[in-house]
Amino acid sequence: MRVLVADDQALVRGAVVTLLGLEPDLDVVAEAGRGDEVLDLVRAHDVDVALLDVEMPGMDGIEVCRSLIASGMGVRSLIVTTFGRPGFVRRALEAGAAGFVVKDTPASELADAVRRVHAGERVIDGALAAESLIEGANPLTVREQDVLRAALGGAPIAVVAKAVHLSEGTVRNYLSSAMAKTATSTRAEAAVHARDRGWL
Repeated sequence: MRVLVADDQALVRGAVVTLLGLEPDLDVVAEAGRGDEVLDLVRAHDVDVALLDVEMPGMDGIEVCRSLIASGMGVRSLIVTTFGRPGFVRRALEAGAAGFVVKDTPASELADAVRRVHAGERVIDGALAAESLIEGANPLTVREQDVLRAALGGAPIAVVAKAVHLSEGTVRNYLSSAMAKTATSTRAEAAVHARDRGWL
């Protein structure tokens, strides 16, 4: 099996590459520190399974997964992340990921997850799957997510509006709706609440 490992933390990436390299049937043929490097590497190295971190510069792992599906190359994606947030699981699966595990998964289980994903199975961390079911679907619309993402750093309404190409009044409406859905009283609380659940 030809494997790619994408993670912006060099130490973590190196550890995963080393651990998988100990498996006789797994061959790590490429590494990436940025999400926007993955597609070219997959093409160049005929990758079977791509292990993707969620948060990477250039393009996040969920977007990379979506792009790999759209490319039609047949590579299977396994999300391996520190961020065990239920919303990330749902978003990753909607993007076409074949699996989702957390980085503290034992090495033998990670290798087994790669094999199972390659064999066409879907592999999801059990605790995260249960949390995802309990948490339910992301209640935010795509536009509400865009606005909250832009508001995460505490930017003023005018800056958020410019970032998402909407009027200030429209941004206020989206923020009010998002605050109601997240049962929060400020836009900062709404943004943090949504981020912590993996909805952004």
